[in-house]
Amino acid sequence: MKRAAATLKSVFGYDAFRPGQAEIIEAVLAGRDVLAVMPTGSGKSLCYQLPAILDGGLTVVVSPLIALMRDQVGQMASLGVEAATLNSHNDPRDTDAAWDRLENGTLRLLFVSPERLAIGGFAERLARAGARRLAIDEAHCVSQWGHDFRPEYRTLAAAKKALGRLPTLALTATADDATRADIAAQLFDKPPLSFLHSFDRPNIDLRFAAKDRPREQIADFIAGRKGQSGIVYTASRAKAESLAASFAKQGHRALPYHAGLDQSVRSENQDAFLTEDGIVMVATVAFGMGINKPDVRYVVHADMPGGIEAYYQEIGRAGRDGLPAETLTLYGAEDMALRRRQIAEKEISPEQRRIEMKRLSSMIDLCESALCRRQALLSYFGEASERCGHCDLCRGEATNYDATIDAQKVLSAVVRTGERFGAAHLADVLTGEATDAIRRHGHDSLKTFGVGKEKSKRAWQTVVRQLYASGALAETSAEHGGFRITESGVAILKGSEKVSLRLVVETARRQSRRERGAAMAELDAAGNALFEHLRALRLEIARKEGIAAYMVFADRTLIDMARLRPRNADDMKLVHGVGEAKLARYGSQFLKAVAAFPGA
Repeated sequence: MKRAAATLKSVFGYDAFRPGQAEIIEAVLAGRDVLAVMPTGSGKSLCYQLPAILDGGLTVVVSPLIALMRDQVGQMASLGVEAATLNSHNDPRDTDAAWDRLENGTLRLLFVSPERLAIGGFAERLARAGARRLAIDEAHCVSQWGHDFRPEYRTLAAAKKALGRLPTLALTATADDATRADIAAQLFDKPPLSFLHSFDRPNIDLRFAAKDRPREQIADFIAGRKGQSGIVYTASRAKAESLAASFAKQGHRALPYHAGLDQSVRSENQDAFLTEDGIVMVATVAFGMGINKPDVRYVVHADMPGGIEAYYQEIGRAGRDGLPAETLTLYGAEDMALRRRQIAEKEISPEQRRIEMKRLSSMIDLCESALCRRQALLSYFGEASERCGHCDLCRGEATNYDATIDAQKVLSAVVRTGERFGAAHLADVLTGEATDAIRRHGHDSLKTFGVGKEKSKRAWQTVVRQLYASGALAETSAEHGGFRITESGVAILKGSEKVSLRLVVETARRQSRRERGAAMAELDAAGNALFEHLRALRLEIARKEGIAAYMVFADRTLIDMARLRPRNADDMKLVHGVGEAKLARYGSQFLKAVAAFPGA
């Protein structure tokens, strides 16, 4: 692996492999079939990029998105590595040039979609051009048990056969036991060499909050992070556009992204997000798979995700550079009800419906957990961990309490009001709020009217939501909402079961802008100013070249540059992320910028 380590430094500018990369690359170079499960941001792409550079052959990379292919080709070009993509959006001249490089043996990486690889004769032509290896990114898409199953991935087994059963590397960030077994069965003739690395992303701060004026909650969160790149995920297209417009009025560079937008608008917005700093992308989950922007500083979920795998993959788009990043996930009883209805209405097998309901229950448990978020998240993937010490729960923003009496008050109110009203009405009954609806239905004469005056309406709504999440309450009807009591709820009401719920501790909403990580903390005031100066130069170069800003240099590289203040090319080689190709291409411009900066 000495040659691999030397190439890692000379091409990529990295001094050492990230955890897990070296052994996977060694297995790939040995021609083994490999299944690798590695967290987002751990450097999965390097596991096929470096072998392609080292052995001089062609690696065919299957990717689900054209934008991702284009992004990776651009990144490889910036490192001086021959790469191309063949897809339906290619200019005919680009397609001809790609085939020329394929047939003359100079191409090292070819990115294609599973649909393109399945076209008759295409795989055979790649085999004749000398394809040496197959890499399958987002491999969980091949599994019906995966959270993002794509039927077109099922064609890969036939395509692999047409390629000549090449050694194959399957990569994913999210796969439980059932999904891993299905990937292996679908893609490999015999069990592959499997690598399962820690799912832990210790640089990502995890925070959840029940919805309470959610638009304001999100606005407060991003206000203290202005100038940082972030993603806000929403459950609907209309909400993506509405929130983007609202944030833009507040002075943010906010852009919408969803499948309903014109393709040119989507591409323009995505390119802006990748190229520029400080953009807030407000999007449905149509945005993000494979987005290789390393300096996304936060991810917000405006609505509860449908499962932990999707949640984990989406928050993994933050902090890919290893520097601290933040997440905020908002959730409510209406989210839980919506997700349950969506699963119930799907045309899927009973077994698939059972699995999806189980995944949703795990997501709800994570939202309502009173343990360390990281412990709860990692335990879902079968991994034990210590308390992280810095998620919202470790910071003491919520604790558990014996809520049996509170639960009985709510459940009694549900029964006495006829099991057809929602959380707001139930809270009015318990606090003794004589609204028009309360008087109209005669609920001001109930025994439960006003029995909970010691708590706020918001506090009772929190209890209702948690009882729904725990299964003590269920929806009365999908059309009209409202809650009914379940068998579990009856047991609590009768006193045969106790219940523990979360007591949320009210804390001031944080407004301060986070630092860009531990490396940033090493910079003094002049170093911070130099960093911003180098960022401006990076953006100027990126715009001129029409590439993403991080393809010039990532934030981590600029931070290191501002700390070391290199004076010559030898000094610049010591900066993290500066390889030979980037030194030759950008070194002189950044050396001049450092030298010209006051105090350098």
